[in-house]
Amino acid sequence: MKDFAQRTAVITGAASGIGLELAKRAAAEGMNLVLADIEEAKLAAAVQEIGIDAARILTKKVDVSREEEIAALADDAFARFGGVHLLCNNAGVGLTRVTWEHTTADWNWVLGVDLFSVIHGIQHFVPRMLKQAEGGHVVNTASAAGLTSTPGMAAYNVAKHGVVTLSETMYHELKAAEAKVGVSVLCPAWVPTGIHQSARNRQESFGTAKPAEGLSAAYDERMGQAVKAGRLTATDMANAVFEALKEDRFYVIPHRKLNHAVQLRMEDIMNLRNPTPLG
Repeated sequence: MKDFAQRTAVITGAASGIGLELAKRAAAEGMNLVLADIEEAKLAAAVQEIGIDAARILTKKVDVSREEEIAALADDAFARFGGVHLLCNNAGVGLTRVTWEHTTADWNWVLGVDLFSVIHGIQHFVPRMLKQAEGGHVVNTASAAGLTSTPGMAAYNVAKHGVVTLSETMYHELKAAEAKVGVSVLCPAWVPTGIHQSARNRQESFGTAKPAEGLSAAYDERMGQAVKAGRLTATDMANAVFEALKEDRFYVIPHRKLNHAVQLRMEDIMNLRNPTPLG
């Protein structure tokens, strides 16, 4: 995808972090914006920060864990701008617990936001995008957690592995269909965003997480420090995405030091070796 001006981008999780930076970059490229987030006040603040003409932007409060709200977002986007050319399935939440301490509600929350929102985004946007003469592109935000298996992040790891394999499968299918729609998967490592405070947006239907104790608390502390210490920013992630779009590149992995961990995992698999501890 090389032409952005006067095209339309839909971005979930757009009120902060990577989503907000994707919106800023898309606006700078001359795109119309459809911005969705569960934090309505932050979404309004994001619009002021982006500062583009009101005719070029549509905002909508969306709980991406609910399919009907994703479907309504698609209806509104196509009705307002006539087409969608860049779909960024970006919304995400995180939870740090040892695997056996995840409750069913924890699983439903993380998988609902991090995986099923991507699934439903594809279901409700891509068939219409395929009918557009000008085509388009889908960017699914996964994570380094979709390529490795960091302890203390079971639900997040499962969701992000799901996003990676979903995106890879879709890539092959779009190529087989000779479609004018492309797909990329973004796999960041540690980026200083608010994802470690995801509980602030946990919907009432999923209840509240039990306090982290013992090993879970130790993992939670480590993850919080890692997020804060991230050297690449959300702006770097957005720039990497647009570079990949211009190159029609599938894998977007800005943290290149991740290569070693991915290669080590593949070697463990190929050699039937027990998983190497992650440092």
